[in-house]
Amino acid sequence: MKIAISLDSACDLSESIIKENDFKIIPFGVTMGDRFFYDGEVDTLEIFEYADSHKTLPKTNAVNEEAFKEHFSEILKSYDAIIHFDISSDMSSAYANAVKAAENFENVFIIDSRTLSTGIALEALYAKKLTKTETDPAVIVEKVKERIDVVQTSFVIERLDYLYKGGRCSSLALFGANLLKLRPEIEVKNGKMGSTAKFRGRMKDVVTKYCAQTLEKYNNPDKSVIFITHSKATEEMVEAARAVVKEAGFETIYETTAGCTVSSHCGKNTLGILYINDGGKD
Repeated sequence: MKIAISLDSACDLSESIIKENDFKIIPFGVTMGDRFFYDGEVDTLEIFEYADSHKTLPKTNAVNEEAFKEHFSEILKSYDAIIHFDISSDMSSAYANAVKAAENFENVFIIDSRTLSTGIALEALYAKKLTKTETDPAVIVEKVKERIDVVQTSFVIERLDYLYKGGRCSSLALFGANLLKLRPEIEVKNGKMGSTAKFRGRMKDVVTKYCAQTLEKYNNPDKSVIFITHSKATEEMVEAARAVVKEAGFETIYETTAGCTVSSHCGKNTLGILYINDGGKD
């Protein structure tokens, strides 16, 4: 059976990784004032310029049911089944819309990733690997679901004002963070984002501390692959992260830039390392 792996654009994958794995991507919509475009069509620097000049965030639009129907229908012209991944259902209505759309087809399986960004991609990469030896998509879905709870997704953020504008932190938290020059860590747990640690200092040094602390806390990684995902972080921040994860012994280190959906909620110079923390389960 020929199985397609599909993801929404919140997965933050580069074109090279998408092409290499034959992933099928369906984009979120983004609205800036009276301008509408799809995630990936505009450089994220425009997102930051808009947010800073207008003091408000662009609006992200989840993929609707009709768009999913068209997406699945087109894929099924060349494939026998689809396994589709969406950003956590606690963060977007995309998953619910995909489930409704899938009811119109046979062999379309929808997975609530319970995460975001390249945490979604980690699950999809595992599914893709399984398609090489497993022909039953239902079996692949169950194996992927067994690993969802151990996907380590976290980021360290330079500025809290984007989270504040998006209603994800209070004005008091924003004031305190600015006053003390705190760099909060945001972690995804049980499908939701929450602050789990705070750092201080230059972002390059913060990234080093954050990466080391994360690998110490989640110390049973599948070292086959790790993502360094960032929203236009500085080169020295990316290299600081790369040095830590390389020293930890990861085999494949992917660097990706967060798309509009994620960047518009976190702001510039956000950086995270993402990996599966289950010791390399086959």
